[in-house]
Amino acid sequence: MKPIEALKYLLDKGYQLGWDHRDVWKEEHIRSFTVAKAMCKDILIDIRYSIDKALREGKPYAQFQKELVPLLARKGWIGKVLMSDGSLVELGTPRRLKIIFDTNVRVARSAGQWQRFEQRKKALPYLRYSLGPSKEHREEHVKFKGYVLPITDPFWNTHMPPNGWGCKCRARQISEAEALKYGVSESPKLEYQTWTNQRTGKTELVPEGVDPGWNYNPGKSKLEHTKQYAREKDLEFSAAFAGILEKLGLASTEEN
Repeated sequence: MKPIEALKYLLDKGYQLGWDHRDVWKEEHIRSFTVAKAMCKDILIDIRYSIDKALREGKPYAQFQKELVPLLARKGWIGKVLMSDGSLVELGTPRRLKIIFDTNVRVARSAGQWQRFEQRKKALPYLRYSLGPSKEHREEHVKFKGYVLPITDPFWNTHMPPNGWGCKCRARQISEAEALKYGVSESPKLEYQTWTNQRTGKTELVPEGVDPGWNYNPGKSKLEHTKQYAREKDLEFSAAFAGILEKLGLASTEEN
């Protein structure tokens, strides 16, 4: 089956140029597709189209790379380039393309998964955190293994997988009966560290076990953004409709 929700998450995005991955931050990713150092929109379009196609057709990274590299090569966005200041900049290298592919596919799948979580939360109101297939796991993520928490617990606002570069952790939706069998966890008291984005100068608190910039829930943020957008459009429509009625002399007043 095609991952419809994940595909929609990708296709709903616009484009935003950024030289550094810290230029487009956290929830900004739900509105904009970006790739660091891809400073031409046509390159962004090529990359997103290739990711969308791979996700839609279930293609592995090797096939994604094979099809995309010739496009990027024709546009000069491949390998490493020497900048005018003497620095060596990495563009479309195999290492970077793998990160770009994995990050976008996993985040899109996570966003789509959260949408299904919300649809089924009456019957399946709990989530269980589990480790992915990585050979080695972060010590912090090992601590989260087996957490069973309500879908409404604030833990999922910041720790919904993936919550770091290369993270393959998972969350599985379960029933109350399953949650009681595993044992419902206490909502964890998290420790935070101060982190400053050197690109923007902004300082924020990042919870333990989460890489900076990953401490948000893309699926939940997307749903909230969609609701807010709908509310704004409703207000615009109401104001416009009221204006039309007023011009026609049909606007109601309290006196009437």
